[in-house]
Amino acid sequence: MKILAVETATAWQSVALLEDDHVVATHEQEAGGAHGSLLLPAIDQLLAKSTVRLSELDGLCCSAGPGSFTGIRVGLATCLGLRAASGVPLALVPTLEAMVRNVQGESRPLCPVLESRRDEAYWALFRWMGEARWERILNEQVGTPRALAQSLTEHTVMFGIGWSSMEAEIRAALPESITVTVGPGCAFKPSAIHVARIGMERIRRGEIAGSAVAPLYVQRAEAEIQYERSGGISPTARRQERVEKKVTARSARGRRR
Repeated sequence: MKILAVETATAWQSVALLEDDHVVATHEQEAGGAHGSLLLPAIDQLLAKSTVRLSELDGLCCSAGPGSFTGIRVGLATCLGLRAASGVPLALVPTLEAMVRNVQGESRPLCPVLESRRDEAYWALFRWMGEARWERILNEQVGTPRALAQSLTEHTVMFGIGWSSMEAEIRAALPESITVTVGPGCAFKPSAIHVARIGMERIRRGEIAGSAVAPLYVQRAEAEIQYERSGGISPTARRQERVEKKVTARSARGRRR
């Protein structure tokens, strides 16, 4: 099974192509707020380097959040456009769930942390169960570093960009009975490789995104709310249409050659 996966929930942009469990190619870069201009060229480069056509894929996988509102919207809209142009099935993968795939053999709870707006964080709690299985202990949350610290009930492994930026505040708010350990460096940035692996499992189980698709924001972006109230087309829908038109036009040019 060939899978193309996209991870844009943070400033770190990651695209990966997997065939079953083999990583065929990856393209990763600091994107900042430029996912809109960088993502589609990155996908084009990855497919060209791998000599794989969009129509040859068995599935698309997209990190669905939580994370950067703009990044998530760009990634999802791009994958929706690719799906519409190719007919390839799409699976959505929670970002924090993909992040914990970097940590195995750890009996203590795992807490991936990403930055939210207004000095808040996104987090969730998982436990490694062995044999490539992770149990979800606490669903995705958003709140202050203090709220995160108070949600921990035992010695926990912390990692992610949000932990890097808020470590002092989280440690200061920890209950006296709770201690934390910092996770491995490889777990701090979300990776499209793990998005692909989880998405592949979902596609094989038939858990495919339908026509009503929404990012896992945890809290909704104010710009999206105001735009919908005004009766306009959301930025996600507009980008989906642009990507679909571009891919369709490229496919038509390829058939004429």
